Amino acid sequence: MPMSTRLIRTTLAGVTAVAAAATALSATPAAARTAHSDHAATRVAMDAAVAAGVPGVVAEVRDAHGVWRATSGVADLTTRQPRGTGDAFRTGSVTKSLVATVLLQLQAEGRLDLDATVDHYLPGLVRGNGHDGTKITVRQLMNHTSGVFNFTEDATFVRQILGIEFLKTRYDDWTPEQVIALALRNPPQFEPGTSWKYSNTNYLLLGLIIEKLTGRPYADEIERRVTRPLGMRATYFPGTDPHLPAPTRHYSTFTEDPGTTHDVTELNPSWAWAAGEMITNTSDLNRFYTALFTGRLLRPAQLRQMTDTVPTEGNLPSQRYGLGLIEYETTCGIKVWGHSGGIHGSSTQSFGTRDGRHMITLNFNGDWVGGGKKVVSAEFCPPEPPASPAAAD
Repeated sequence: MPMSTRLIRTTLAGVTAVAAAATALSATPAAARTAHSDHAATRVAMDAAVAAGVPGVVAEVRDAHGVWRATSGVADLTTRQPRGTGDAFRTGSVTKSLVATVLLQLQAEGRLDLDATVDHYLPGLVRGNGHDGTKITVRQLMNHTSGVFNFTEDATFVRQILGIEFLKTRYDDWTPEQVIALALRNPPQFEPGTSWKYSNTNYLLLGLIIEKLTGRPYADEIERRVTRPLGMRATYFPGTDPHLPAPTRHYSTFTEDPGTTHDVTELNPSWAWAAGEMITNTSDLNRFYTALFTGRLLRPAQLRQMTDTVPTEGNLPSQRYGLGLIEYETTCGIKVWGHSGGIHGSSTQSFGTRDGRHMITLNFNGDWVGGGKKVVSAEFCPPEPPASPAAAD
């Protein structure tokens, strides 16, 4: 899910051109792959994204045939270095799935009640302009039915962080409390439990709840409980560190300066915090979701709650939302699970089947062209059969 509706503004509708960019591939031997397992449609969709303007795309698929990795386009617009299959990138809101996993582990341990109020864990924090933490539950934060205002829609935040002023403020430090205060200057989106709207503020509050219950930084808890046990060596939470491991660069455009592409690789992600600061790669995300869906991280009761979805009220087409988890219906009707994420210059999709047997994670290193879900659908939807001679006539 994008950190802001501004970050990804167009789609790949109507794109049929295939980029000339080279595609790097490592997979099971060709003889072991049949029919749809060659991922040809996925490769075409990736190349089409590059043809539409995305600097580069990297993807990894895990299925019954093994592991398939591919790239298209470049990691760096200056050097023209191709994207690499192991490239690190900013994941934005995919972070939320890991936060939700830790919260559900705490519930299983009897340390967290999802139906208790936010005020029970964070007394007095959610107050002002109609917000009332005594009427909002932890579960409502997790599935975005809380009504708490989304800080990425606050006018000051939009100007300083999402607009071209970002080029001056990109290294500024933010605390979760400062960002939450920005959100609470605005009225609620709706009364708790009466509707649905995505709010990054919800996950800042959830990060604070993790810290309140454990006495440790939320990122340390994710590392202790999730990333280290799974061997997710490329995954970390940078805090205030603005750097991204080479070679991938992230690129963005701004409405105030149309037609100009800016390198936004360096940014202090402290404002995103538990809502979207994570850095990782495709392999680590596939490893995480496979472990999640196959029961390595959560007990059955907690995984059932995580996949208990609510409608998104038209805000996310073809999607429903669980607890830090999206159910996405592909263009051919197959339902897959995971999360999407966007942050300056980076757009990520990580989705798979509910049994964890088929996963795709992909990343665009540009935020002005949408269409990542088209790549997801290309992977899971059977290819159209060739036209019969009669039909061709």
